[in-house]
Amino acid sequence: MIATIDLRGTAHSAAELSGLMPRARVDVSAATEAAAELIDDVRERASAALLDQAERLDGVRPGALRVPERDLRRAVEQLAPAVREALEEAIRRVRAVSTAQLPVPITTGLGDGALVQQRWQPIRRVGLYVPGGKAVYPSSVIMNVVPAQVAGVASVALASPPQKDFGGGVHPTVLAAAGLLGIDEVYAMGGAGAIGAFAWGVADLGLEPVDLVTGPGNIWVAAAKRLVRGQVGIDAEAGPTEILIIADEDADPVLVAADLVSQAEHDELAAAVLVTDSADFATRARAELGLLAESAHHGTRVRTSLGGEQSAIVIVDSLASAAAFSNAYGPEHLELQVRDPDALLASIDSAGAIFLGEHSPVSLGDYLAGSNHVLPTGGQARFSSGLGVATFLRPQQVIRYDRGGLRGVAEHITALANAEDLPAHAAAVTARFSTE
Repeated sequence: MIATIDLRGTAHSAAELSGLMPRARVDVSAATEAAAELIDDVRERASAALLDQAERLDGVRPGALRVPERDLRRAVEQLAPAVREALEEAIRRVRAVSTAQLPVPITTGLGDGALVQQRWQPIRRVGLYVPGGKAVYPSSVIMNVVPAQVAGVASVALASPPQKDFGGGVHPTVLAAAGLLGIDEVYAMGGAGAIGAFAWGVADLGLEPVDLVTGPGNIWVAAAKRLVRGQVGIDAEAGPTEILIIADEDADPVLVAADLVSQAEHDELAAAVLVTDSADFATRARAELGLLAESAHHGTRVRTSLGGEQSAIVIVDSLASAAAFSNAYGPEHLELQVRDPDALLASIDSAGAIFLGEHSPVSLGDYLAGSNHVLPTGGQARFSSGLGVATFLRPQQVIRYDRGGLRGVAEHITALANAEDLPAHAAAVTARFSTE
């Protein structure tokens, strides 16, 4: 079952804590060679490569790589009413939160005739990847598409692996989510090949290259995103999902265990970490985890995740120590199930998304909170953020100086240009005043 790490009575630096972290040994570089071969195959053989890869890796050969619009319409029409209602509400909430993220253009006046404007330009075309392995992710369609639309992206393409159970087509619920959002460019392709197709395009498929690739995926998708970076932009190299819960003695062990199991059911490599300052609570939570793991629908997967080196119950001396541990870990999802979550929040600086109190489980964020569930994993929350409107925008500075504004800084420019031994820089300014 889940391991215990007892850090009571010890003091550790951030670097030392990093060495104690329960982490899955996911080496993206180990998949690089295979991913590169798949990408090169697509660049050389175009659609034929994608079809062969689907047959070999997904166990089915799609009848068509690009999903016909009639299939998108049919998927929407046949969607169960309760699921459609839930998807539409999720779209509404994510759109509301995304709209609030839109930055406002700002112009700064630095003197008479000296203006610098900060503007935000949407990326022209993006490729959105929706995984399709152990689970179905129409929610990921929403999380990728909505912020791109709010940002003003004009061209959106979506890819998801072909499904053997649906004749080589994209899962109908994923198609329905795309249809509800007005996306009509959808491809039945997955893995590294799909990422390569987005980056370089597929001429015989009519797939134009994109400028940015976003969305989660497996280790081969992560490796492919690393390989195409520079040819296109990427959001992040997403890895297995993570949940870290900080809980004190007042937390409900049943709810804490339920939330840990909810993420463990994603994947055998999913990380479930509980950090608590109460040894008694750790014991109670462990007992509840055992019960839930035995009765879980995906019990084998859950037990493998909880028993893996990436999962643990960590016992610390105080909530301050718990916050320090969490900051060093940089979790994708962080829950604060403590007596005063707002007070503890002030000590948190590294997390993809933070869920406060017992009525804000990670499952809420996965679907209906309005926040985005495409978040940094593997400790990347220490230096990056989750998907949002800003992902699809490029900040640009527009400089507008008139003659008087330039004259006001001409001497300073000349001094700095000469100090850097770049006299032509100075000359480009003084030439504008040579007739005076």
